Amino acid sequence: MTGPVAVGLGETWPRLDEFVALGATHRIVPVVRRVLADTVTPVGVYRMLAAGRPGTFILESAQPDGTRSRFSFVGVRSRATLTIDGDGAADVLSVNDLDDFARWNERLVDARRVVLLGGGLIGCEFANDLLSRDVRPTVVDLADRPLGRLLPPEAAAFFQDQLEAAGVVFRLDARVTAVQKNDGCYRVRVADGSTLNADVVLSAVGLRPRTALAEAAGCRVARGIVTDRRLETSVPGVYAVGDCAEVDGLNLPFVMPILHQARALAATLTGTPTVVQYPVMPVLVKTPACPTVVCPPPAEAEGQWRVEGDGDGLAALFEGEDGQLLGFALVGKATARRQELAARVPRPLSD
Repeated sequence: MTGPVAVGLGETWPRLDEFVALGATHRIVPVVRRVLADTVTPVGVYRMLAAGRPGTFILESAQPDGTRSRFSFVGVRSRATLTIDGDGAADVLSVNDLDDFARWNERLVDARRVVLLGGGLIGCEFANDLLSRDVRPTVVDLADRPLGRLLPPEAAAFFQDQLEAAGVVFRLDARVTAVQKNDGCYRVRVADGSTLNADVVLSAVGLRPRTALAEAAGCRVARGIVTDRRLETSVPGVYAVGDCAEVDGLNLPFVMPILHQARALAATLTGTPTVVQYPVMPVLVKTPACPTVVCPPPAEAEGQWRVEGDGDGLAALFEGEDGQLLGFALVGKATARRQELAARVPRPLSD
């Protein structure tokens, strides 16, 4: 990959064997196929490869420079990844199973400074837990607020204030670029040039369902292992439950959905075919420093947030254009309204 590569019409570069060889020494390997624009367009390629699956995208940029009129990048079944430089990058921990948790717990024995990469649900819950161990947590996130996918700005600001008062440090709108070893500890470099000192660094950017076994067995996979309402996969007689299951388009990695799945599947396997039904299931965020309950609106829902409350708590209500309550987020003393509001939200899966 040191100079221009000639690619004929209808040809693809590199070949599979070349791609494998290049992948051993290069972090990014471009794949090029030369086509006639009026025969196969970037959008056509995207539709063919994506097949309507989630986690897909097409990114185009117009750069008319006399040789190329447009660059198109197609991502299929893409997942969030974390790329960090530095000789300490391999020591960054993640917690996806019990073995991971055991390693994490062991590393915390003498730790007093922990940098958490990710300010979502997992990162904020870990940060709050660390306070009880006399550990100073710093949460670094690209977003401009914690719990950005769950809380509107006003509620997120209240949540952040409460956790900061308890001892959590937030570095928002920030990206970690490198982790360097430093005399038994780590120096975490941020894109703005600043550094953070840490005894342990944890990647808390989210859980990733382990779907490889199911996919190898022929099961359809998207965000998780795709099932119908009876928890059956695309392979007859094979079922999926838990964090890995994507039930009728919903992947809900929380305790209550799993309990409903287990009950339904138990009935099916004992002779009574049963579809899973989800009631409204508000999620209790495990951050005692700021009690928080969220019931996110459906991803495709249209509407707007309306915020109520005072200095002791906020209730953010997501209402559709017809005034129907579609979701909510409660922080502080407003969490006392959980049952009242849950009764007004439509059930996500019902008859």
